Amino acid sequence: MKRIAVRAFYRAAKVAARVAPYDNLTLKIHYPSKYGNTFQERDTGFIPPDETHAPFPVVIVMPGINISLEAYGWIAGALARAGFIAVTYNWVTIEIGDLVSASPGLTLQALHRDHYGNQPSCPALPAILDELKQVQRNSLLAGHLDLDRLVLGGHSAGGTMALVNANSDWYPGVRGAFTFAAHTAGNPRLGWPEQSIMPLAGNLPLLVMGGNRDGVIAGSSYRYSNTGQSAADTPVERTFREGVAGDGDGRYLLIVEGANHFSFAWPRDPTTGRAYLDRPAAGDGRRMRAYMAELIVNFCRRACIGDAASITAMETLCNAEHPLAAVAETK
Repeated sequence: MKRIAVRAFYRAAKVAARVAPYDNLTLKIHYPSKYGNTFQERDTGFIPPDETHAPFPVVIVMPGINISLEAYGWIAGALARAGFIAVTYNWVTIEIGDLVSASPGLTLQALHRDHYGNQPSCPALPAILDELKQVQRNSLLAGHLDLDRLVLGGHSAGGTMALVNANSDWYPGVRGAFTFAAHTAGNPRLGWPEQSIMPLAGNLPLLVMGGNRDGVIAGSSYRYSNTGQSAADTPVERTFREGVAGDGDGRYLLIVEGANHFSFAWPRDPTTGRAYLDRPAAGDGRRMRAYMAELIVNFCRRACIGDAASITAMETLCNAEHPLAAVAETK
């Protein structure tokens, strides 16, 4: 039988201080596996990990609003094949007004200008990290997680949560963050001046990505200014240029040529979210995802391991000469 490279299993977690039924997280944990053709494997569907490179660094992929965890299976699989544990999740809750939505988890009050930077703003993260400790103690992956080497990743609102919560003072194991179609433009309703960019703390490695065909960010510009902004990638670029400070190393900005907001979420599901605001992508989506996966895998290796090969790869991939790089910058 053909070797099965990537497998996953589900876990559930409780979010503190939330009322049922809106206190439940569903986690899907992807890992590199090694099929042994044992009776137990054939009977249960649970296949042990490939221990070759254990313990494995952990990547948490934070979803956009009303986007299923299955939309991020492609990047979770790429990370697992590269020797990472990749966690995707769903959380159906109430956070904005009285709307029930799937959410990455966010606390708006913690994003208010008067409180920003003083406390974490994603209530899902502590619940996920607590459950990962349980996975490390008692599961198919017991003893195989390296919870001192964590990367936060995210798409859209989930990417914003990854950026603003990638703080090693709050989460000591976090080594970096990557995002697609995310930014830190300040909302005037939360006390921020129009056209402001919320600063990012610390000196962790960052990979800030976007697409130059993003219609969702362009269509949401009214949230940050009365006049709006026409360029879809402007808040993403400004987040990197104005929000990322300090003396850190390994900070990358990459705007993917032809990509739109939902180029990162595949397969595309037009029934939820705001895909109707997006602009048509221009190019081969498979090629774009392969490029983004290569970037993300090498970035995570660079952040967690720091090997020369990943550093060299990032220099090649995040380069204005690359045919899929509309904008490429480093700090």
